[in-house]
Amino acid sequence: MLFALLCTDKAGAADIRAANRAAHLEYLAAHEDRIVMAGPLLSDDGAGMVGSLLILDFADKAEAEAFAASDPYAKAGLFERVDIRPWRKVYPKG
Repeated sequence: MLFALLCTDKAGAADIRAANRAAHLEYLAAHEDRIVMAGPLLSDDGAGMVGSLLILDFADKAEAEAFAASDPYAKAGLFERVDIRPWRKVYPKG
């Protein structure tokens, strides 16, 4: 089942993001088989990162929650809010 993981950074937490970025990317690489797509959310001017959006493939929400909780960004306290919702791909078709 697909899940959308939407994470919003705490205000002023760019230093936390920068300090944990390498570990976060290693974590994603280790779970690449579960990631449909992933990337940072950007500030309105496109200059800074303010969160993360991932589309994940897990058996159930509990697995998606465990993945999210084990992310180095989450462990470092980067996120103000984390939402995990079931998601269905509609476009592009195929």
